[in-house]
Amino acid sequence: MNDHTEDPRKIPRPAAPGDCPVRRADDGTWEVRGHAQARAVLRSHDTVQAGLGVETVEKLPARVRRPVLYRDGPEHREDRRQTARYFTPRRVDEQYRGLMARVAESRLAELRATREAHLSELSFGMAIEVASAIIGLTSSRPGIRARLERFFPEKFGRPGLTSLSGIYWLVRQNVNWLNVYLADVRPAIRAHRREPRDDLISHLISEGCTDAEILGECLTFAAAGMVTTREFICVAAWHLFTDEALLERYRAADEPGRLAVLHEILRLEPVVGRLRRRTTAALDLAGADGPVTVPPGAVIEVFVDAANIDPRAVGSRPLSIRPGRAIDGGTGAAALSFGDGPHRCPGSNIAILETDVFLSRLLAMDGVRMASAPRVSFNNDIGGYEIRGLVVRVGAS
Repeated sequence: MNDHTEDPRKIPRPAAPGDCPVRRADDGTWEVRGHAQARAVLRSHDTVQAGLGVETVEKLPARVRRPVLYRDGPEHREDRRQTARYFTPRRVDEQYRGLMARVAESRLAELRATREAHLSELSFGMAIEVASAIIGLTSSRPGIRARLERFFPEKFGRPGLTSLSGIYWLVRQNVNWLNVYLADVRPAIRAHRREPRDDLISHLISEGCTDAEILGECLTFAAAGMVTTREFICVAAWHLFTDEALLERYRAADEPGRLAVLHEILRLEPVVGRLRRRTTAALDLAGADGPVTVPPGAVIEVFVDAANIDPRAVGSRPLSIRPGRAIDGGTGAAALSFGDGPHRCPGSNIAILETDVFLSRLLAMDGVRMASAPRVSFNNDIGGYEIRGLVVRVGAS
C-alpha cells in the first residue's frame, strides 16, 4: 500500500501556484485551494451555484422550475429536505443494497461468459440500473445505455452559436434530450401517474412539475448517479489492480474497512475536481498573509483536488493512501469529493456502497486482472475525468 511521498494519483493534476489557499486569477476569478477556505465557500449562505451549466439554465423562462442542482436559498433547502428520505443510510442499506447485489451479479455474469470486458461498460451498466431504480426510470424502451452514452459523450463539446461546431453540439444535445424524454422519461411519467411509487419521479409529479421539469431533474440525477459513479468504479479498480498491498488490504477487510479504502482513493481522485460559486455578499476567507475579502458578484473556483491534499486538514503525507486518516472540519473521509454545504451530493452513501458491492465481487473472481491500462480524457470545466479502455480479464492466463 502506498505510504510514501511520491504522487500515486492516476489522474494528472496541475501544480498549485505555491502555498496559496486563496488567490485572484488574472481573469478575475477567485481560486480557492485550501481545505478550510474551500469548506467555508461551499458552506456559505452568501454564495450560489456557478458553472455546471447554470448560465444556460438561468436563461429559461421564470415560470420553469429549475433542477435542484441550480437552485439556492430556502427553496433549495426545502426541496432537499423533502427528498432526503431517498438517500438516508438506512434506506440505502434496506432498499438498495439487494438491488445493487443483483445488478452486480448480472453484470459480472457477462464477464464470466466472455472472460474479458471493458470496465467502463460493466460499471456504466451497474450505475444505470441502480440510479434508474432510485429515480424511477423503470419503464424505458430498450437502449437506455446508448441514449445516455450519446447524452454524456466521451469527448466534451461546448454549445454556442458562434461556430459550426458549437451549433452542431447544440442541435445534437437537443436531439439527445428529446430521445431520452420520449424513450425513458415520458414512459416513466405515464406509469407513475397510473401507479404512484415511492421514488423521485412520483415526488416530482406530486409537486406539480411539468414533463420538461421532470426531464431536467432526471438528467441531473443521471449525471450525478450514473456518470460519476461509473468513473469512480474505474479509477478505484485501477488503483487496486496496480497496488498489490492495497488490493490485499481491500480483499481482507470487512465492509467498513473496504469503504475506508474507497473513501481514501476518492479523496485523492475526486471525480469532479472543480466547483464554482458566485458570491451574493462579501465573503471573508483566510489568506496566506491574513484575511482576504472576496467582493459580492465574484466567481469563486474551488479546486477540490488541491483542497483534498491540504496537509493542514488531512495531516501528514497527504498524497499517501492511508485509509482511516483523520480529516479536519467534518467533511467526511473523502474530504470535499462529494462537495459540502447545501449542495453536498445527496447520493454519497449510494455511490460508495454501490462501488464496494461491485468491486468486492469483481475482485473475488478467479484470476481477475487488468488486461490493459486505460486512457484518460478530461472535462476541464469541472476538472472531471473519463476513464476508458481499462480491460478486465478473468480465468486462466
